[in-house]
Amino acid sequence: MESELDDLGVPGLVEALRDLRTASQKRRYRGAPPELPSREATISLVDGLTAALYPRHFGPFGLRAREVDGFVERKLADNLTALRRQVELELRLSGEKSGPNDAVARHAGEIVAAFAATLPKVRAVLDTDIRAAFEGDPSAKSIDEIIFCFPGVFAIIRHRLAHQLHRLGVPMLARIVAESAHSQTGIDIHPGAQIEEGFFIDHGTGVVIGETTIIGRKVRLYQAVTLGAKRFETDGDGALLKNYPRHPIVEDNVVIYAGATVLGRITIGRGSSIGGNVWLTHSVPPHSNVTQAYAREESFHGGGGI
Repeated sequence: MESELDDLGVPGLVEALRDLRTASQKRRYRGAPPELPSREATISLVDGLTAALYPRHFGPFGLRAREVDGFVERKLADNLTALRRQVELELRLSGEKSGPNDAVARHAGEIVAAFAATLPKVRAVLDTDIRAAFEGDPSAKSIDEIIFCFPGVFAIIRHRLAHQLHRLGVPMLARIVAESAHSQTGIDIHPGAQIEEGFFIDHGTGVVIGETTIIGRKVRLYQAVTLGAKRFETDGDGALLKNYPRHPIVEDNVVIYAGATVLGRITIGRGSSIGGNVWLTHSVPPHSNVTQAYAREESFHGGGGI
């Protein structure tokens, strides 16, 4: 076995990779690199919290009514404790130092307590999303089917949890949750996106919602919709600017059909309908009906109202 490794040049590869790894870590950290949060643990604990929110659907098969509260209590205790550990790791990674009374651990506990306090509100808002899916999809036969089977609901459950983590100052954990949902559903929602109640993604594959997007109440998106940035601003040295509004605002009761691309910090007025495959880079007033023909006419004639 040792001779086979020598023939393949494995010892030299190990050394070369170690040198590259060491150089990279020296550029990023002072001293020994800190322990990283666990992607696997983070995804697992979010699955556990999802089971606590919807125990009949994601708890153990055969869970009896009298056992539900005990199951929820255990899931919350186990997974919030696990979350506290992952939050502490992210805080240390981001540069926080431990003081005499372990200030990082205390800060992690405060974040997790604040996160836990949002869970009843998260569940209440998710119920409006699930109801919107039932009311908006004639193929849906029951609320239970939607919770079990709809990829848009899977993604929005994770988004609403990830958004709270992002809001509370642990963006890496939030992004892990978001990208896990993305990999399983094809729906890419940045955890920073603000989404109000009654949100429904129909079919879902290929949907992209950018970091600074704001979505109002009772909005419906179809597959392959993009709510993205039109361009990326840079500073005087050419480096990309971050943390500035660059994605659309979608007001209440808007429908955006399959394949539409909406770019930049523009506003889609309440009650509007954006047709399939439309490319839209300017605001439209409330109750607009934007089609491909309208979008082409605007590009030829230079704007105007509807």
